[in-house]
Amino acid sequence: MADSPSSEKTKSSSLMDNLLGLLRVRIKRGVNLAVRDVRSSDPYVVVKLDKQPEHDIKLKTRVIKKDVNPEWNEDLTLSITDPSTPIKLTVYDHDTFSKDDKMGNAEVDIRPYIEALKVDVDGIPNGTTIARVQPCRTNCLSEESCITLVDGKVVQDICLRLRNVECGEVEIQLQWIELPGSKGLL
Repeated sequence: MADSPSSEKTKSSSLMDNLLGLLRVRIKRGVNLAVRDVRSSDPYVVVKLDKQPEHDIKLKTRVIKKDVNPEWNEDLTLSITDPSTPIKLTVYDHDTFSKDDKMGNAEVDIRPYIEALKVDVDGIPNGTTIARVQPCRTNCLSEESCITLVDGKVVQDICLRLRNVECGEVEIQLQWIELPGSKGLL
């Protein structure tokens, strides 16, 4: 027998039981991306949560033609069930007649950001830095990343150095979205 309405309700309620909230990943821009066509590239970014096969959802930005310094300023939203699961970001060069070329990748550990979200921000002035994450061998940060209070929301600005490529960085911003009915972070 096919799934009954009650079993569908059970599936969606179990997702809500495990859902901590939504993470908005703003893909701001690429800097000095690799050339994969004759003189330029047609880049786009794919974002997914690593190691969540049951929700293996890939989100992607639009393609920006002939630009190795593209400005996307696009918001992609991920459902977070496990804060220890890193975000995987891959940049591709769009090709019309062949397979798209990889232009590098990076991984983001969201645990420092999730911890900063637990800080009581009542009375903290706008623009205050709540935490800092330093670049090291185990992360893809190209510079220090600050987690800051902006207009009452905790945001993290990140500049990622792409791996497995000769050059390129991608700037992103993380922002948490509370979801009514979700488990929440606390």
